[in-house]
Amino acid sequence: MIYTVTLNPALDYVMHTGALRTDDINRSVSESLTYGGKGINVSVILSRLGIAGKALGFIGGFTGEYLKKMLCEEGICCDFCEIAGNTRINVKIKAETELDINAQGPAVSDAEIESLLAKIDAVCDGDYLVLAGSIPKNLPADIYETILQRLHKKQVRFVIDATGDLLLHTLRYHPFLIKPNHHELGDLFGVQTDQEETVAHYAAKLQEMGAQNVLVSRSKDGAFLLDAQGKRHSAGAPAGKLINSVGSGDSMVAGFLAGFLQNGDYHAALRLGIACGTATAFSERLATADKIHAILQKTESHTKSGLSPE
Repeated sequence: MIYTVTLNPALDYVMHTGALRTDDINRSVSESLTYGGKGINVSVILSRLGIAGKALGFIGGFTGEYLKKMLCEEGICCDFCEIAGNTRINVKIKAETELDINAQGPAVSDAEIESLLAKIDAVCDGDYLVLAGSIPKNLPADIYETILQRLHKKQVRFVIDATGDLLLHTLRYHPFLIKPNHHELGDLFGVQTDQEETVAHYAAKLQEMGAQNVLVSRSKDGAFLLDAQGKRHSAGAPAGKLINSVGSGDSMVAGFLAGFLQNGDYHAALRLGIACGTATAFSERLATADKIHAILQKTESHTKSGLSPE
């Protein structure tokens, strides 16, 4: 079973307008309402690939109920902790430029945190636990570490998609997979990571610090993987028009896990991860299974695998 944890999920209210004005009323051309949150995005892509999972996290109020309803319609098993506050609504305005206004999110009490931790305690040997995204400022800064500490004696494979110290502080728990993008990798070490050799060098540093597999997304250059056996794999992204970058990295994480679960092959996992991330980038929202499989067929000629570090 793959569990995902989303500590601050959201409803994303997307409005398409013409030119955005500050001196008059702006009227939308179209609107849509969808779910948001990195862990939730992982759950959705896994579900579309036929992988069973369970979504955990905090939801509250009428917005939380609507979020849960949408996820259930996607076929996702939900076991959220219900809180007193309302799940946040983010506003995304798409005009000649994009304007994102992300809400802070509800306050979470100590009792509600304990309720979520009790649900996480049900994760068993052999399960995967995905911790994705930043920690809202109304939650303890070390909550990821608290979660990992509670489970570290079990044979659980941790997947961490976070940045900065939040990522670094989890490495002592030897996560199965971490997925910084190349900018985030550079920020960790104060370097530029435009070249694959540089990415490989600093991915190895993270492996030395405790990570098992280091997957680095590289935007239009695809992705690089340093696997648990120390082998390098890389794949370029097929060419296409970028429509939506939101959720692309989350889709890559889901695709990698789905590919690895199929046969334990890192090369195949990277290919499916690239396909999922690219398919979402080329879609208005998270990619469909059909879009993913169409992109997957184009990745074979862009992939190289099995290089050991020098």
